[in-house]
Amino acid sequence: MESIYYVMAWACHRKCRHCYEDRFRPYVRSELEAVVAEAEANAPRIIANLPDRMTYLDQDDPAPDGTLPEKTGRIVLSGGEALLEATRRRVTYPVIEALVAKYRDAGGVRVVLQTTGDLVTLEIIGDLLARGVWMISVAGVDDFHVGLEGTEKQTAFKAGLTAVFEAAGMRPSGRQAPDRAWHQEDGPVYSFFGATPESWIGKLWPRGRAWQNGLSTATIADNFCARWSGGMNFLNHPYAGSEVSIEPDGSVYPCCVKTRLPVGNLLEERLTDILDSLAGDPVYEAINAGKPERMGLTLGWSVETFLEKARTTSPTGKPYANLCIGCDRFHAEVLAPVIEAARMRRLKETV
Repeated sequence: MESIYYVMAWACHRKCRHCYEDRFRPYVRSELEAVVAEAEANAPRIIANLPDRMTYLDQDDPAPDGTLPEKTGRIVLSGGEALLEATRRRVTYPVIEALVAKYRDAGGVRVVLQTTGDLVTLEIIGDLLARGVWMISVAGVDDFHVGLEGTEKQTAFKAGLTAVFEAAGMRPSGRQAPDRAWHQEDGPVYSFFGATPESWIGKLWPRGRAWQNGLSTATIADNFCARWSGGMNFLNHPYAGSEVSIEPDGSVYPCCVKTRLPVGNLLEERLTDILDSLAGDPVYEAINAGKPERMGLTLGWSVETFLEKARTTSPTGKPYANLCIGCDRFHAEVLAPVIEAARMRRLKETV
């Protein structure tokens, strides 16, 4: 597989108004212990059910004889905030160690640690690099992060972190966030990005606090499914372009935006078994093709029906239409029993 986005734990020290997930927030006392304990207990089972190899065949770069080169994929470890004191030693470090060990003799893996950057220190960088992290990616450089509003503050923030990264022997990545040439760059490297019009995702997803706060400016023309980290190609796990998202409870989604319901759970099944079981299913083949409006063609929903269902009113009272809304409603109104039936069939076959 080319890429996995693994949200290890919900705990964060921020509650950003543009966040796509309400569960990313500060937790205290027993609530904090609960989310950390969940992540700590589930991580070994999740990792055990990841693919045997984190490599992929690149159809866009064939050899002269037509064979496809095998390239090394990546696993992005995120949160929440992966460097919180509460999660760093109990979850983040053990997960990195387990992933590096799993793939050491199986083609390797590029481990990316994603962080807001707020908690980065020279000591923590040393801990991460010693465990085999290839990239530290600072994801909080934008106006939505309190204290980083404006170019001047963001430039100073990046300059301070750059000095620390380079003191640890790291160098800047030559790749931008959507650039997927993981195999071309030796680590350890660092990178910066944020939710800005110029970098990564300019139009915020209709999800979480971004949705509740009326920040999404996406329209029906904005097809997140057909973008990198969207659902397109997620089923094609042996080849370039495949990525899935995993939550702390083991739930698997075909995109970072996340469908209304997961396609399976890694506490129960192997990831490749889940994906292979969906190959040929018209619903998931539509997502795989980046054409979510065709999800319901065999289940009573025409493209016109889907597009009508994609229309709604935002929490701020404005007319809104986006394919993600139609996808959510299709899951809620039609797909839930289909997903459960498929899950039960897979579990029965493994008994």
